[in-house]
Amino acid sequence: MSETNASIGDRELALLRWIAERGGASVGEAAEQYGEPRELARSTVLTMMERMRAKGHLTRERVEGVYRYSSPANPRELMRGVVEGFVERTLGGSLSPFTAYLADAEAVDDDELAELEAIVARLKQRLEEPS
Repeated sequence: MSETNASIGDRELALLRWIAERGGASVGEAAEQYGEPRELARSTVLTMMERMRAKGHLTRERVEGVYRYSSPANPRELMRGVVEGFVERTLGGSLSPFTAYLADAEAVDDDELAELEAIVARLKQRLEEPS
């Protein structure tokens, strides 16, 4: 996602994540498996996918007569880009509001806490390394 500055909305992001997690999808697959449970018409799903393609978040390739859409980023890279965009646009590049939120969050489980501790350890190590 860092290749483009075009932001996407919550509904588009949810569909983009769904497509990225599956390694790609046709409009028909996305409409049936993603859109129908959310009461989204096939035309709405197609419009969302084409908007994301125009913004550079999806690519498409014709496979056996059907366009398959895929994310150039894997799900992890995708979320990293979303968080990066949120921090830059919404928090003005500062992580302080985010860390304050995490400090007050009641829903952090043991696995998430271990992951956060590992991130802090990597950050400390990077700061201690000579430049």
